[in-house]
Amino acid sequence: MSLPPAPSLESVDPTCLPTGANEELAGPPHIDTLIAPDPMLATRPVDPSERISSVDLLRGFSLMGILIMNVTDFALGFSNYAIPLSTVKPVFNGPHWKINTTVWFLRWIFAEGKMRALFSMLFGAGVILLTSRAAERGAGIRAADIYTRRNMWLVLFGMVHAYAIWNGDILYFYGVAALMFLFPFRNLKPKKLFWTAAGILLLNTLVVQVGQTFAAGQAKRNAEKANAALAHHQTLTEDQISALKSWKSIQDRWRPSSKKLYKDIAAHQHGWLSQGADAGDVFQGETLGAYAGFGDWFGLMLLGMALYRVGFFSLKLSTRAYALTAVIGLGISWPLTFWGCWHAWRGGFDMFQTAHVLQFPYDLTRVSGALGNAALLLLLMRAGFFKWLFARIAAVGQMALSNYILTSLCMKTLFVWGAWHWYGYVEYYKLYYAVAAMWILNIIFSSLWLRYFRFGPIEWCWRSLTYWQRQPMRLRSAPIPALPQAA
Repeated sequence: MSLPPAPSLESVDPTCLPTGANEELAGPPHIDTLIAPDPMLATRPVDPSERISSVDLLRGFSLMGILIMNVTDFALGFSNYAIPLSTVKPVFNGPHWKINTTVWFLRWIFAEGKMRALFSMLFGAGVILLTSRAAERGAGIRAADIYTRRNMWLVLFGMVHAYAIWNGDILYFYGVAALMFLFPFRNLKPKKLFWTAAGILLLNTLVVQVGQTFAAGQAKRNAEKANAALAHHQTLTEDQISALKSWKSIQDRWRPSSKKLYKDIAAHQHGWLSQGADAGDVFQGETLGAYAGFGDWFGLMLLGMALYRVGFFSLKLSTRAYALTAVIGLGISWPLTFWGCWHAWRGGFDMFQTAHVLQFPYDLTRVSGALGNAALLLLLMRAGFFKWLFARIAAVGQMALSNYILTSLCMKTLFVWGAWHWYGYVEYYKLYYAVAAMWILNIIFSSLWLRYFRFGPIEWCWRSLTYWQRQPMRLRSAPIPALPQAA
């Protein structure tokens, strides 16, 4: 099937998931604007000609890449998201253990954490893009008004997505981060943003990764003391009984029992009504999860703001800078992740050994890998390679919010809502057939849609709600037919 020409990488729109603000700075305002700026004009939605092609390419790439991880949640449940230790069809033993294990290794080395890290960075960059453009045009306080309304709607979209479609939503957290934390940081210098981001990510590693492992170790020691008391026929205290329950709960979360596995599968055999089984998880995730995950997404967003400030995402650095970033970033991420996967696998995925080799260095490997991936992609774009493919990936990035929701709908239909009842029963390596099919659908949908419309359908809805005015949708002229030679 031959796809129609995709929009040029120079014509991509900023209203995409989750930043909604991939606008290029508009340059010096007209003299009339300097004298008496029109606030409505200053905060008007971006025109397609104001897109930054490289940002849309990176966003489309990271959005599509995130499905490499999320497909396990869609098809096997969250307990098997990172390491599938409790599945009906065994992953690391059984007739297909070799291909399953290989796929798992590749997932971690090339994608785990790295795609969402880049996506979060681009969200932070979008804050700078939106507010800077408005400031350049003399928007004044109205820029804050548009920014706030935009992200309030994003929070609402996230809640609807989480409760009605998929409990793995990320929009809610991005919207909350933008509303509560990001706006005051928009004018900081890159150096301060870099150091703040580094501090938050380091704190995240210490509190979340190391802290949780330390707590699990303490729970194990307390349970061992209680078991020793039982062995000596002593009556257990309430604290000792609680210690045994706590350690059992931690073990069940790490390697769920068959009973829990089949209970989860049974709860997802009722089509769309299965969403009710996830409501409790959604509520807990949007309360406790927002608190526990704060350092994760907030640190990455600040890093993205810093990277945009220095011109990394907009392809303004030298070729040498991108080459060094790719070599150093991937040179750190790939070997260290492979080493961690190897030791975790050889150790039978012992809870504590896996934490030491995979979870402790997680922030280091995902940030370095995300930067390495982005730098390599930008180098290829600058050199003019894969222009046809990159133009279509950028189209996916331009319609990222629509593609994000479309992906959730398709995956939930395929594994849960449809008549096939595949949830929990698909061979691990075959999940990636669905990933490849979804990527093709994303590309075809985006390329065809942008032939006739300025924005994706949900981007259009988001814009119209933000400005409380229906936005123009159809293109008034023929689509831009070719991808330019240079970025």
